[in-house]
Amino acid sequence: MKIGFQGISGAYSEVAMRKFFSDEEITPVDFPHSQQVFEALEEQQIDAAIIPVENSIVGNVSVNTDLLFNSHVTIIGEALLHIKHHLLAIPGTKISDIKVVHSHPIALAQCQDFFFENRIKTFPDFDTAGSCKYISELNDPSVAAVGSILCAHYYNLEVVSDDIQHQKDNFTRFQVLTHSKNRPVNLQEEKTSLAFSANHKPGALLDSLQLFKEYGLNLTKLESRPIPSNPFKYVFYVDFLNSQDLAKQKECLEKLKETSEKCKVLGSYPLGKNYVL
Repeated sequence: MKIGFQGISGAYSEVAMRKFFSDEEITPVDFPHSQQVFEALEEQQIDAAIIPVENSIVGNVSVNTDLLFNSHVTIIGEALLHIKHHLLAIPGTKISDIKVVHSHPIALAQCQDFFFENRIKTFPDFDTAGSCKYISELNDPSVAAVGSILCAHYYNLEVVSDDIQHQKDNFTRFQVLTHSKNRPVNLQEEKTSLAFSANHKPGALLDSLQLFKEYGLNLTKLESRPIPSNPFKYVFYVDFLNSQDLAKQKECLEKLKETSEKCKVLGSYPLGKNYVL
């Protein structure tokens, strides 16, 4: 199976992919941008994709939820990856040698206490794995990077210090996608993600949300996102646990379509597992 992800070899998306597909033969396919991942999946150049949609510290990855809403793909699974940031450098480097560290701005922010204590300056880059590749090629002990343990393997780097983030309970939720035509048969459906935009009239949003209570569906997420092409209108992203009574659940979604301007089921899939590095 060809599995697409955004970033380069060693990205946390690849780590999550290898955890999720641990029992299968896979070929990771990396893309510079999320848009390219979705395009490749829609054109069936790849069999599946894995994308980050939410981090327990910094919140949602809006670019990916927006792409999901506007693409002909479906969610078939999710993975919750326990993120551990490692300080990586060329072999033989000591912490006292390091003057500057490169990585994605979010990764740097999550490790700021460590850098302050060790008087290390930070330099934001496009992504974590890209930073690791850069310092490997630079071959300068005064320059380090924050990345995954997989990056150490790929780019011949050494772990100078591990698990350096100040918030230890750091999880990223990834969703596994495939083309709508290739959805597996008999997929266990324990959770559903959908998106809808409410009709532009008083009480429309409340009427829509009331349906979930009326039919006993337990919401686990509710998020609003602006619609760029329609100023001051919003799409609401909802996750809920599936009902034992699938007929009633279907009836609820049919009624939701009636109270919504647009309603799209993004996928029904098994509950995600927690993966610890």
